[in-house]
Amino acid sequence: MELANPDAGLSLINRVVNSIVEIVGVTVLSSIVVVVFVNAVGRYALNFSFPWAEEFVQMSMPWLAMTGVFLSVRRGAMIRIDYFFEKIPQRFQAAVAIFGYMMNIAILLGLAYVSLDFVMLFGGDVALYVEVPTGWSTSALVCGAAGAAMAYFAEFFVLWRNKQLSLKRGDAET
Repeated sequence: MELANPDAGLSLINRVVNSIVEIVGVTVLSSIVVVVFVNAVGRYALNFSFPWAEEFVQMSMPWLAMTGVFLSVRRGAMIRIDYFFEKIPQRFQAAVAIFGYMMNIAILLGLAYVSLDFVMLFGGDVALYVEVPTGWSTSALVCGAAGAAMAYFAEFFVLWRNKQLSLKRGDAET
């Protein structure tokens, strides 16, 4: 069900992690909405706008995107096409799934590494209007990519562990 609690049945630590990331995401989204709304009202009603508003929104977007990516991975809600996966013969599906997990983890860790390099090179540059280091914004790519990679690894580990337990019990399903 769409409106059901997506974290129902998770352990306390998993619910806490997801809640913290949700709070960050909602805070970022709310601040973007408030800044855009106040700036628009100021521009059209008072003929005044805040010069830093656009830069603030641009610097906040990576955090909004990465909190969404992290939560999507944690909740198994990433967009994927199961149609093609289901067409693969059953005996190859596990290998393809493992390959997919490993590719996702490798790509996300690669993104985190490149992003870290970018932050190290340019993160000290100060934004013109909001006067904070641009690393505040671009570090979201490091945190988000590394976090999503860890979430994929955790999901992979849980699936692998459950498969190992079912093999020990002698379950027919694999």
